Amino acid sequence: MHSLWQDLRYGIQMLTKHPGFTTIAVFTLALGVGANTALFSVVDAVLLKKLPVKNPEALVLLNSVSTREFSPGSHTGNSNRDPVTGLNIRSSFPYQTFVRLREQKGAALSDLIAFGSVALNVNIAGQVDVGEGQAVSGNYFDVLGVSALLGRTINESDDHAGASPVAVLSYRYWQARQGGNRDVIGRQINLNNVTFTIIGVTPPGFEGTMQVGSSQDVYLPIAWEPAVNGDRSRMRGAGIWWLRLMGRLKPSATPEQARATLDNAFQQSVLEHRMARQEQAKVRGADSLRPLEPKDYPHLRVESGSQGEMVVRRLYVKPLRLLLGVVGVVLLIACANVANLMLVRAASRQKEIAVRLAMGASRWRLVRLLLTESLLLALLGGGVGVLFALWIKDSLLAVSVWNKGMVGLNPRVDLRVLAFTLGVSLLTGIVFGLVPALRATRLDLNPALKDTGRSSTAATSSWLTKSLVVAQVSLSLLLLIGAGLLVRTLLNLQRVEPGFNAENLLLFRVEPGLIGYQDDRLVNLYQQLTERIEAVPGVTSVTFSQLPLLSSSSNTNGIFLPGAKVGADGRVTSSGNIYVHYVRENFLEAMQIPLLAGRSLTMRDDAHAPRVIVVNQTFAKRFFPNENLIGKRVGLEGDKTADIEIVGLARDAKYTSQRDETPPTIFVSWLQELRVVGSVTYEVRTTGNPDSFVPGIRQAVRDVDGNLPLKDIKTQLEQADETLALERLFAKLLSLFGLLAQQLASIGLYGVLAWSVSRRTHEIGIRMALGADRRKVLKMILKHGMMLTLIGIVLGLGGAYVLTNYLVSLTTMLYGVEPHDPLTFAVTAVLLIAVSLVACFVPARRATKVDPMVALRYE
Repeated sequence: MHSLWQDLRYGIQMLTKHPGFTTIAVFTLALGVGANTALFSVVDAVLLKKLPVKNPEALVLLNSVSTREFSPGSHTGNSNRDPVTGLNIRSSFPYQTFVRLREQKGAALSDLIAFGSVALNVNIAGQVDVGEGQAVSGNYFDVLGVSALLGRTINESDDHAGASPVAVLSYRYWQARQGGNRDVIGRQINLNNVTFTIIGVTPPGFEGTMQVGSSQDVYLPIAWEPAVNGDRSRMRGAGIWWLRLMGRLKPSATPEQARATLDNAFQQSVLEHRMARQEQAKVRGADSLRPLEPKDYPHLRVESGSQGEMVVRRLYVKPLRLLLGVVGVVLLIACANVANLMLVRAASRQKEIAVRLAMGASRWRLVRLLLTESLLLALLGGGVGVLFALWIKDSLLAVSVWNKGMVGLNPRVDLRVLAFTLGVSLLTGIVFGLVPALRATRLDLNPALKDTGRSSTAATSSWLTKSLVVAQVSLSLLLLIGAGLLVRTLLNLQRVEPGFNAENLLLFRVEPGLIGYQDDRLVNLYQQLTERIEAVPGVTSVTFSQLPLLSSSSNTNGIFLPGAKVGADGRVTSSGNIYVHYVRENFLEAMQIPLLAGRSLTMRDDAHAPRVIVVNQTFAKRFFPNENLIGKRVGLEGDKTADIEIVGLARDAKYTSQRDETPPTIFVSWLQELRVVGSVTYEVRTTGNPDSFVPGIRQAVRDVDGNLPLKDIKTQLEQADETLALERLFAKLLSLFGLLAQQLASIGLYGVLAWSVSRRTHEIGIRMALGADRRKVLKMILKHGMMLTLIGIVLGLGGAYVLTNYLVSLTTMLYGVEPHDPLTFAVTAVLLIAVSLVACFVPARRATKVDPMVALRYE
């Protein structure tokens, strides 16, 4: 311990004795460690952290798996296909399934909870807002082991129709909307025109059990969902699949045991649900359900619920791994840079080390001494890196794709992250310190003790030093090529022609269906809103649609044409899938999408008129090639006849995103589909900056109904940019880290050449004394530096050729550019050569200014 303290004290003395060296090394390491720490804080929050509940490892999440033949009817939740088995995986269940499974939970589960999303119009003391609600079973908080920060949580006695309506606020919502007022308990809150009493506030950090980053504003009992949603209730009739189910395992029980004990009860509940749907179909006079073979019935799948729902987490696995790889490369370059500095410094301390060895110090003792200095440097770099991490983390969240709709995501530099930083710092200290320490202590004592400094060129001629410079150049080129490909992808996507005029267009969403507007009242409301907004000075046109363009959201449906085949069950076979856009009658004109044939939709195309649609060019090419389609009739999935007339043909326009090919799309009048337009996005075209019209539009809406808040206010250009958030994130980050890596590599190259010049001053003096002119000296130093650069570039191009294939594996990363794009490879290589030339030129020019007489006396 005493010798360790001596090493520490000596290491501190050496670092303070050379402040320039220490500052450069610490700053270089801080950039690498800071970038890694910042990204790890995000990775920890998105991929690693468990729910802040009691014993989260005992929680299991239930899903259903089924063949393509099985349809649950209406399903609200996540649905995807297993790429291995081809089975459909769904996250939600009907309420009846929850009741049956909880009754027959068996020996594996101690209890089962249910929770599902509910859209809410929230009014507290006249403050109107659109909130994220969650309906939960009465045992939800008890099973999770979550206690209220204020008041109490929902319990079993609250979850039945005869109980008083109560609600619990989330901590985040309580802080944001109530300013943390502790008197909120007992106050009234209006949810979709139903009055509830606030009974509690959840603890900070608890954001529910749904997808990572999601955050619930208000919790209410499931029993009150029908009152809140009214005719839109998901529990009416047979009910729809909308509830997530989560259980807590008993000690020593396994997820497989839970699945085995619940699967039969689940299948029985599915049979009961289908029978109820069958009865509803008979009452409506609709087609009966398609018969299913026993093999097609769904089964339960039980997986860990310690992190809540996992779909979003899995979505970010590959992108975050790629970013971790990028910052890891930056850290490697920083380590290589500092290792070179350590090698150079060790060369200058050659005589000191030789004296210590001659006086009896063991090689291991000196290695430990030098390694202690390296670890001190690393710890200092890690400490400063934490400060960099705080800034980088906030910048990362500000530009990232997860900034949208993930208000609950809150990466923190906590003890876990600090432990990671400490580990990375110690590892980097060993990585860049061990080899220089071993090399510095491997000496031939006699020459080293006699060395006057004239012939000590070991550091400059060392293959290790040169290899580190080559590695820095090749790694930085690799990052620059990746950044170049993604920047070109972003530019290509930004140049995509959307097919409509996105300039001077303001978007906002209203959800009148939440407060009871429907049928004629809904029609009258939208008409009044439109008239008031049109009256705002500077507004040139107003329209609306169920979904905005370029929002990554869409409605799809099956379509069949006259003469389509009829299956054995009497159903018409779908001719394909199309995108459906429910819009106001003037949507095409307001969005400036040209009409190519026929007519547009009109106010006369209402619920009492024959059903009509306008289609786009892709639709015409796919289903009616080389035909005049005006007047043709088609049917949608669920229709019994092809009774929808095509009245117009519009030019193609992007629907979901710039990246996707324009799909076959139909435009349907909102007046003929009132059931789906309980909430719409208004598109308002203005004469100037759309943002300046927000106060006037807000007042116009308030004049019609003061209980109708505006949501998601943005311009169409901002909406389009949101769909490119992932591309923008990667382009910015790879450009930033690539340029950082390139600068570190250039600094490393400059440092090696500068040290080479200083160590070869005597040699250069002799050359010049013998007749070598300044041009030859300049050429000699430049050749030495550029040879290292060119070797690094060749290796970097080879590595990039192999590794850029990984970008293709992310499927959505590149657009309009090939992974091995020659232009990108060439431009980045030339850029790095130019920067390296500058880095080489400065020490080379210094070498030409050596005075031969001074150099010959140089020691």
